Amino acid sequence: MLNKFIITIFATFFLNSFAIAETFEIKMLNEGAGGKMIYEPNYLAINIGDTVLFLPTSKGHNAETVKGMIPDGAEKFKSKVGKEFSVTLMNEGIYGIKCTPHYSMGMVALIQVGAAVNLDAVKLVKQKGKAKGKFKSLFEQVK
Repeated sequence: MLNKFIITIFATFFLNSFAIAETFEIKMLNEGAGGKMIYEPNYLAINIGDTVLFLPTSKGHNAETVKGMIPDGAEKFKSKVGKEFSVTLMNEGIYGIKCTPHYSMGMVALIQVGAAVNLDAVKLVKQKGKAKGKFKSLFEQVK
């Protein structure tokens, strides 16, 4: 009887955690409030199990994880250029995102899932061109 009770409590908690998951949108833009070749927003703080939907508002963009800028155990991803893409993030930590064609122009984003457990490691990753300054600014937003 106690085992059934424990299983019921665990199942209820587990299922409810997914029931409250949210979807967040990031627009991929040639130009926006923050300048040219940007993700809008370029920083998100979300919960484990939330989904991020990348919208190709302007042509020629994609979303790809930056090598070395994902939490341990997380899977890297790369969308097709010009296509809508969604990803559900299940590992806690910081995810660095780049637009492959416009990375050196500073088209990057940072997604914080839960606690920033890998912040020190992602800060050590070398960046190209304007991405270096953009990531430095984004790191200041991490909570």
